[in-house]
Amino acid sequence: MNEKNRRYLLFAMISMIMMILTGCSNETPEVSDIEITQTDNKVYSSDENDSADAERIKEILSDIYSEAVDTNTLGSLDMMRRMVIRLGESGYVAVDSGNQIDMTQAEQALAFCKAVDEKKTAELTIIVIMEMGIRKFDLKTEVGNVTIVRGYYQYDQNGSLRNRSTVSYPADFWQYTEEGYLMFEGSCFSDEGYVLTLSDTPEHTMLRILPLDEKCREYNRKYILPVGYELNNLFLCNWSEGDFGDLDFYDLFDRFYPMMHSRQVPYVADENLEVGAVYQIPGELFENVIGAYFNIDSETLRSKTIYISELAAYEYRPRGFYEAEYPDIAYPEVVDYTKNEDGTVVLHINAVYPNGNMSKEFSHTTVIRPLKEDSFQYVSNEIIIPEGDDSIWWHSNRLTEEEWREVYGGNGS
Repeated sequence: MNEKNRRYLLFAMISMIMMILTGCSNETPEVSDIEITQTDNKVYSSDENDSADAERIKEILSDIYSEAVDTNTLGSLDMMRRMVIRLGESGYVAVDSGNQIDMTQAEQALAFCKAVDEKKTAELTIIVIMEMGIRKFDLKTEVGNVTIVRGYYQYDQNGSLRNRSTVSYPADFWQYTEEGYLMFEGSCFSDEGYVLTLSDTPEHTMLRILPLDEKCREYNRKYILPVGYELNNLFLCNWSEGDFGDLDFYDLFDRFYPMMHSRQVPYVADENLEVGAVYQIPGELFENVIGAYFNIDSETLRSKTIYISELAAYEYRPRGFYEAEYPDIAYPEVVDYTKNEDGTVVLHINAVYPNGNMSKEFSHTTVIRPLKEDSFQYVSNEIIIPEGDDSIWWHSNRLTEEEWREVYGGNGS
């Protein structure tokens, strides 16, 4: 098997595994309408209390849900925040699935964590708001052991919360971190996952208990999350305006173009995986996109890319199948900030990786320069990775010219 086929097989296997693992992950997909609970591979009917709880939650959220459906804003940050707050007002511990909203009734969650540490008996219910439904965690602890019953409820066409799946498992991993996250893990059973892995499927959950400064959340949504860690290295290497280091400006063109033009990059990979697409992007367009977010001159930019002077264009090869990344990665969270006298803002950021049970896989400090009319520039980045830790193993650089020719040969378009 040649190198190209080995890469194809590797990424196909990764994609298949991730799709199946999602069945017992934080984002539970829709399954049959049968209400089941599984514990130690035994199946029994869900009790009436679950249905009653779902009905009560539905009534609490009914007006917000109806408004969201009418305005096509279901799943929006504003609607999810309103739902979380409403549940908190009704006594529920609640948070959103992306940990972008402060948990309500957080003191109950902290009290439960304390009971676990002190090996006391306690119970706790946590409601997690999702785009099309909720996850409901019923936690019980005795002598330091924790058991979880996790139900996934999805809105049906009538606005009722229907039970799509329920699993029960002991917490094999349980931790409340210094960053303010509750993390727990156990194994649930699914026929598909067992056929592939010959074992139960681990379910990871990470919920932020401690609140965050709303300004940190605003900075994160505006400056950091739109780029993130996927398919680019803006926050994964050290660089500054004096030395742009190993920044890949082609990847950044892919991230900045949608931010600037509110549409996807038109220069796409060839549908035939055996063909490597090649484009010539007009110099003015490429430089305008990159220059909108960096204080960089054309000479420096051209030295970091392939510029064809006779065409006044940048050669551009979109990422292909063989430059894919592992699909399950961390997400950034701004946890602190400092405003400098020159107007720049220093953001302190943790990489949160739920499926790795890490509330800080690595951290980085990114400096932003706010400009007029709501625009801004990235000034520098410094990444901090624990010594000897390969926290960004999942990142894939673009193929070098030599690698690209080895993979595609003369098959260019």
